[in-house]
Parts: sequence; structure tokens; C-alpha cells
Amino acid sequence: MKKIDQFLFKSFIGPFVITFFIALFILVMQFLWKYVDELVGKGLEIHVLVKLLFYHSMRLVPLALPLAVLLASIMTFGNLGEYYELTAMKSAGISLFRIMRGLIITAVVLSIFAFVFSNEVLPWANLKSGSLLYDIKHQKPTFSLREGIFNNSFDGFSIRAEEKDEDGQTLKDIMIYDHSSRKGNDLVITAKSGYMYQTSDRSAIIFKLFDGHQYREIPPKTLKDNSFEHYRTRFESWEKVFDLSEFEFSRVDEKFFKDLHQMLDIVELTKAIDTISIERSRIAVKLDKNTESVILAERYKLAVDTIINKVGSNDVVSLLRTVDPKKRKSIFEKANFKAKNMKSFAGMAGRQLERKNRDLVVHWIEWHRKFTLSIACLVLFFIGAPLGSIIRKGGLGWPFFWSIIFFIIFHVTSISGEKMAEEMTVSPFFGMWMSTFILFPVGAFLTYKAANDSNLFEARAYRTMFTFVNRVFGKLSKRIETTN
Repeated sequence: MKKIDQFLFKSFIGPFVITFFIALFILVMQFLWKYVDELVGKGLEIHVLVKLLFYHSMRLVPLALPLAVLLASIMTFGNLGEYYELTAMKSAGISLFRIMRGLIITAVVLSIFAFVFSNEVLPWANLKSGSLLYDIKHQKPTFSLREGIFNNSFDGFSIRAEEKDEDGQTLKDIMIYDHSSRKGNDLVITAKSGYMYQTSDRSAIIFKLFDGHQYREIPPKTLKDNSFEHYRTRFESWEKVFDLSEFEFSRVDEKFFKDLHQMLDIVELTKAIDTISIERSRIAVKLDKNTESVILAERYKLAVDTIINKVGSNDVVSLLRTVDPKKRKSIFEKANFKAKNMKSFAGMAGRQLERKNRDLVVHWIEWHRKFTLSIACLVLFFIGAPLGSIIRKGGLGWPFFWSIIFFIIFHVTSISGEKMAEEMTVSPFFGMWMSTFILFPVGAFLTYKAANDSNLFEARAYRTMFTFVNRVFGKLSKRIETTN
């Protein structure tokens, strides 16, 4: 039996490793396709891109693992069925569950690994990847001057060149708007020609202009004065140095991201959930205390006989008529003021409660995610292994087809459940476990069918079933005709 377990493990581990890295590669390519606009034109160094891809690939490991387990299990048992090795084992009196036992243990180990990875490594990868991607998004594009288009890359300047030679340096009909004073375009430089070049240490770019003018407007010194002084200065040669340090890639301190729910492990998420729940309870208690009714009647007591004699009905207006007119105005003003305050406070508290509820939901979603992706490895194994033994096809044909079908079902239901949980349509528990609730019965059904040598995917079985159904309906129709 140990030889069978070793044989199955060797048959499983090869397709698993290959499938895992292929799935990871596809998911990373999807990430690149999504953020290609954020990465291109930023002048990023190779090591920055390599870091980003490495960190993000770590984030995708829990998603690639279930797909690899599913496809590898279908391929392993499909090959066993195709070459009648599975039939030989069953003929020797070995049950399907005993055949699967070694790989079940492997799937459990992979599930435990997925949980540990999601809890220990994934928060670190989320922090590194998220902070690095944030810095890249806020990185300025490299300076590139295009013909006839204003370039605003340098803070406080707009630069345009009508023509640019093939050497990439010689410029013609240049215009520079200098609004670095934050008072509008009070300085404009024009030149017939010029060229630009970088310093030897690439720390600055220099524009050297020829045969041009400077136009400057000086604002009035007083608000009453509406006159603007205008100066025009002609130059033969003029240089402007622009610092390139603002284009250098800089990092934001990671501590600004470390408290986000994606960066927390199980223990930290549990503490955060408790803290948010306590804060939510405090807001609710404070709301109850501040919206208690303030009974002004205690301040303006009247005798019972006076109320009975003067109040013609039970409405508030009739009751207020019994109050002194001077005090009545005060009651109206205080009641109106109190009602407005209560409305304002209730609205503010309601918005705070809504934010806390959403924070609580996203933390619970992240808490459940630690478990759902690891359990998915086990559930998809119990779909893939019996499915492979039923279809009895190895290779990458049918196994790949069925693995894609079931993985799409798993992924779509997972995403849909998470979205519904985020929108508070369903509870975080149900939303995050919805895919498991759907696929677990499928796995149990397929395992039962495979254990009983079901011909679930054989056309002959369905032809027999349809023949039986037609025969039954034929007999029923004849009886109905005879009765009529």
C-alpha cells in the first residue's frame, strides 16, 4: 500500500507544481495588464518592477493553490482511469477512499500550508505590494517634451516647443509659462530656438534658449489700484535649470498602511474587530443618551383643574393654549432648538455607525478569507479526484476543461459572495463561505458516484435512461388513450 501512495504522490506532485506556476504566471500577467498604464513611462528601475511582481505573486499564491490542486487531482486520477490502473486497484479489493488516502493527506497538508501562508506571509506581502504600488501610482512620469503640446511635468511651469528635431534636443518656437509664484501666468518666456540637455550626473535638465523675450506682469500693490505694470525684456541667450529630483522614485513610510485590514493576521484582526465593536456600542449608547426626551412641562407645571377646564381636546395645541403666552414662545423656541440639535446629532451618529459597520464587515471578510482559501484546496480536491476517476481521461484535454469550469464557478461565487458581504446584503460569514457551500455538495456527490463506479459521463448510460423514460411515458399515453 505504501508503494501505491508513493506512486500516486509522484503522479500528483509533478502536475501540481507545473499547474501552480502556470496559474501564478497567468494571474501575474493579469495584474500587469490591469496596471500597465501605471507602470509605463515612469522611468522605473528593473529592481523596482521585480520587487513589485515578487510581492504581488506572493499575494496570488492562495488563489493559485486551489486551481493547481483541482487540475492536478483530475489529471492524476484521469490517467489512472485511462490506463485501467484504477480498475486494477479496485479489482484487487482496494476501495477508492483507500486509494485516495495518501493524496487526501497531501491535500490536508496543502490546506494547512495555505492557511499559514494566508495568516503569516500574505499580510506582509499585502503591505509590501500595496505600499510599493501606491508609490508607483504617485510617481511622476519621466519628462518627455512632444511637439506642439504643453508639458506640465515641472511644478509651476508649462513648456511647449512647436518643433523638435530628430536628435531629441534641438527645439524651435519655444514658449514657457512660469506660474511658480502662484499668482497666475505672470511670466512668459518665448524663444525662436534652443536646445535642452541633461547634466552629467542626470540631476537636472537645462533649457538654453536663443533670440527670445520675457514678458512679466507685476500686480498692483493695493486692491484699489487696477493697473498692472508690464515689462518686456529681449535676450540673445537665456538658460533655465530644472531640478530632476522630483522625478526620482521615493518611498512612503509603510507604517501608514500597516493598520489596514489586508495587512493584519488572525490575532490582529480579532483585536481590531473587538475594538470596532466596542466603539460602535459606545456610539449607540451616546446616541440613546442624547436623544432622550426633555420634558419641559416639569418647568411649567399647572394645576390639574386648570388643565381639565382649559384643554378642550387632547392635542398639543390646545394644551399649549393653557400656558402663559410669554412662556409659550419660550417653549416653542427651546423645542425647535432641541429638535434641530437632536436631528443633527442623530445624523452624525448614524453616519459614524455606518462607517463602523462597514469597517466591521471588511475586517470580518478578511478574517474569513484566511480560512476559505485553505478549505477550498480540500473541497476542490474532492471534486477533482473523483471527477478524474469518472471521466477516465488524463493529459491536458478534459482535465483542463473541467478544472477551468469548476474553478470559474469557485471564483465567481467567491467574488459574488464577497461583494454581497461588502454591500451588507448578506453576512460576511455567508458571503465568504458561499462558494464552499455550493461546491462541497458537488464534491460529496462526485465522490459518492466515483466510489460506486458510476458511469456519470458515459453517453450509453444517458441513452439507457432516456429509453427507459420514453418507455414509461409511452405506456402512460397508451393507458390514457384506452381510458378515453
